[in-house]
Amino acid sequence: MPKIVFVPQNKSITVPENSDLIDAVHEAGFDIDIPCGGKGACGKCAVKVHAGSVKTEESGKLSKEKRDKGYVLACKTKIADTSITIEIPAQACKDQDTFFESLEHLAQATSAAFPKEEDYDSGVKQISITVPKAQLEEGLADLDRIEKVLRSKMGNMTRDYSLFSMQKIAQTVREDGGNLCITLVDDKEGFKIIDVSPPNNKGEAYGLAIDLGTTSVSTILVSLSENKVVGATSSYNEQISCGLDIISRINYAKKPARLQELAKRAVNTINRQIRQLTDEHGVRQETIYSVSLSGNTTMVHLLLGLLPEYIRIEPYTPTLLTVPTISARTVGLVCNPEAPLYCAPAVGSYVGGDITAGLLCTDIIEQRDLLSLYIDIGTNGEIVLGNREFLMTCACSAGPAFEGGGIEFGMRAASGAIDRVSVDPQTGQATYSVIGKGKPLGLCGSGLITLVASLFSTGWLDAAGKFDQTRTSKALVKEGRQCRYVLVPEDESGIDGPIYLSEHDVENVVRTKAAIYSATALLCKQLEIEPADLQAIYIAGGFGQFLDMESAITLGLLPDLPRDRFHYVGNASLIGSYLALVSKKHQKKQQELAQMMTYVELNTDPAYMDQYTAALFIPHTDRALFPSVKNQ
Repeated sequence: MPKIVFVPQNKSITVPENSDLIDAVHEAGFDIDIPCGGKGACGKCAVKVHAGSVKTEESGKLSKEKRDKGYVLACKTKIADTSITIEIPAQACKDQDTFFESLEHLAQATSAAFPKEEDYDSGVKQISITVPKAQLEEGLADLDRIEKVLRSKMGNMTRDYSLFSMQKIAQTVREDGGNLCITLVDDKEGFKIIDVSPPNNKGEAYGLAIDLGTTSVSTILVSLSENKVVGATSSYNEQISCGLDIISRINYAKKPARLQELAKRAVNTINRQIRQLTDEHGVRQETIYSVSLSGNTTMVHLLLGLLPEYIRIEPYTPTLLTVPTISARTVGLVCNPEAPLYCAPAVGSYVGGDITAGLLCTDIIEQRDLLSLYIDIGTNGEIVLGNREFLMTCACSAGPAFEGGGIEFGMRAASGAIDRVSVDPQTGQATYSVIGKGKPLGLCGSGLITLVASLFSTGWLDAAGKFDQTRTSKALVKEGRQCRYVLVPEDESGIDGPIYLSEHDVENVVRTKAAIYSATALLCKQLEIEPADLQAIYIAGGFGQFLDMESAITLGLLPDLPRDRFHYVGNASLIGSYLALVSKKHQKKQQELAQMMTYVELNTDPAYMDQYTAALFIPHTDRALFPSVKNQ
C-alpha cells in the first residue's frame, strides 16, 4: 500500500490506494479543520506535497502561486499508487493549549461559588477491606466473602456489581493476602461496585469534565480523591467534516449510517483527548470512574445516536431533554466501562446542557430584584435573562466565526493565534499580539473582533462592512469591486503566505454579532425592558475571558452599558461540567435551573428577523443604541 510520510514530524502511515488524503491526515493524528464539510469551499485543509504524486481536484480556493508550490486541498485529493511526502501547515501542527492548570485557575475563570469542602461529593467512593482466605468447609464464593466484609463496614444497603469488577475478583483477592480496594459509585438506589483492585490503588480515582461543543471539544481530567485538576485539553470536533453547524449535521444524520458516523466522530474526538491526558499524566483509563458532559441538545443527540431530525422541524421536539445516567461503555468512551456518564439537562431544542452548566458559574438566581443577562457566544448563541424569580431563554444560529470557522485565516485561541489588533488611523497598518509570542498563524475570535472594531473606529471600514477604497494604505489590496486587508505580510507570518481579512470574512462577523445582539434585544422587548435595565451581563464562550469589551460594543455584539456590569466567565460549559462532576449538590442545582427556565422559540417569532436585519450594520442601524461608539 502507498506510504505517506508527514514532515517535519517524520511520521508515516500506510493507506489503501485511492484513499482520501484528509482521512489519512486525521488517521495520522493531525488536527486539520474542514469547516466546509469536505466540499473544497473553505481552503483550510491545504497541505504541501513534497514528493510523489496525488490525484487532486481543483476547487478554486487555492491561488496559482500556491498550486505551483505544491499545495493541494486534502479534502479534494486522493492517494495515488506511489508513496508521498506531505507537509502539514504549522497551524495544523500546533500543540493543544492547556486551558486550566489547576483548580485555582478554574476558580479565577468564573464568578461561581465553588463547592465548600463539605459539598464535594462526586458519588465515587473507595474502601479498603481485608477478605479472609477461602476455607474448604465454608462453601462461600469470593464474592460472598467480599460481601460479608462490606456488610460489616457499610450495613445491608443495596449493592450491585459490574461485570468488569467481577472479572477481576478471583485474581485480585489472592494477590495481597485478601487486601483490596473497592471502588463504588452512588447510583441513587444504593451503590454499584465498578472496580476491585489492589490496596495500593486507593486514591487512583479520576473523573472527566467534558464540553462537547459544535466546533470545539474540551476535556478536563480531575483527581476525585484529591479534588485536583490534573490536566486539560481542547481540539476541533471531528464532526466538522460532516457540517459546520448543527442544522447541517442534522441534515447529514438523516441516514442511519451517517448518524452512526457522527456519533463515532464525537466519541473519537473525546477518546483522543482522554488518551492524550492519560498518557501525559500516567493515569490508567480504567481508573476514570465518573464522567460529566455538557453540550447543546443536538450535540448530545448525535453523541448518543439519537435521531435529531425533529429538532429542526416545527414544533421542534427533541427525543429527550434529560438524559438518564448511562454507563461510559454504552457510548464507547475509553474509561472504566461502568463509569456513570452524567449529561447536563437541556431546556429546549436549541438551549441545551451547555447553558444549564454555564449558569452554575453565575449568581443569577441569587438575585431577587436585579435583572441579569447570560450570553454564551459560540457556533450557536444562547441567551438567558432573569433573576431568582424567573428565567427566560432563547437561542440563535450565530455561526462559527468567533471559534475560527468560516473565516479564511480563522483558528482557535491557541499558540500562534492573533488575539489583539489595533489599526493606525492614518496609515491603516496594524499592530497585533500573538498567543505564545511566535509568528502568527491566524486569527482567533478575540483577535477578529478587535480587528473589525478597530478598522471601523478608524474609518477604514464603513457601517456596512465595506472597506473604504478611497483611502490608500499598503494594507489594503483591491480585488475588483472588493478589497482585502493584509494583516500580516508573508515575510512576517508563520504560514506560507500572508494573513488577511476579506470583506466576506467581515460579512460573516457582522452576521454572527447581529444574531446574538438581536436575540438579546428580543428577550428584552418581550419583557418590556430596555438593555439599560440590565444590571449584570455574564459573557461565556470559549473565548469569553479574552473578549475585549470596548471592541465588542463597538462592533455591536453587546449592549452599550456601563462596563462594570460585564463579567467574564470563560468556557462556562466546561467549568459547569466540572462543578457537576465533583458535587452532587451542584448537579441538583443544575436540574432545578433547567426546570425554572422558559424557552422562547425564535424560529416562530417574526419580530426576531426585524431585530436581526436592524443589527446587520456596525454597530447597528439605530446609532442611538450605542452612544459611546464613534466612527471617525
